[in-house]
Amino acid sequence: MFSLFKKKKAALHSPTTGTLIPLSKVSDPVFAEGMMGPGLAIEPSIAEIYSPVEGTITTVFPTKHAIGIKSKNGKEILLHIGIDTVELNGEGFDIQVKEGDKVSPDTLLVRVDHSLLKAKGKASTLMVLFPEEKDLPSVQERSVSAKEEIFSLD
Repeated sequence: MFSLFKKKKAALHSPTTGTLIPLSKVSDPVFAEGMMGPGLAIEPSIAEIYSPVEGTITTVFPTKHAIGIKSKNGKEILLHIGIDTVELNGEGFDIQVKEGDKVSPDTLLVRVDHSLLKAKGKASTLMVLFPEEKDLPSVQERSVSAKEEIFSLD
């Protein structure tokens, strides 16, 4: 039977504008070796970070450097902002959401003060991690724009 309503596929969108890189290229071995799960990374060129999926905020770390999201199709996603940024105790992160908030790729999650991170000697690399997954589609290094679809999550 023909249907005018197609089920919308779940997709991973770029949470920010910058250079998409394979997780294996991240300078921190905890992320590069996949110890926090498979994923990808972005070297950001703007301060804004948006939700990469439609879903619900499950965690906003007290140190503001990481946000957990459960996508509508049940996948757990961890956005980890910067490397060793937990040491900043929230300095440089302007969180715009709270636990329980419904989000979409149009939802601004956080603004990051990249110049402060740089002044404190911290990399701004954004990791998009899937702690419960075994593997994900591979990504090639390229420029991405915030909200651009990267790959399907179905």
